[in-house]
Amino acid sequence: MGKFRRGGFVFVTWKGDHSPYHVHVYRDGSLVVKWDLENDVAMKGAATRRILRLIAELREGGLL
Repeated sequence: MGKFRRGGFVFVTWKGDHSPYHVHVYRDGSLVVKWDLENDVAMKGAATRRILRLIAELREGGLL
């Protein structure tokens, strides 16, 4: 499991989780969006520009 805190959000991935590879984004303990990292689309919820920027930063840092 990878768990990263950025900008007031918690980004969580699980090794061996179902396809496609995705990240769960939480704020204050509630799911905001489940983001498909393979196809760059929301699987559940909606991503703001800020969340997308934070996901891009985590990817650039090799964390996602």
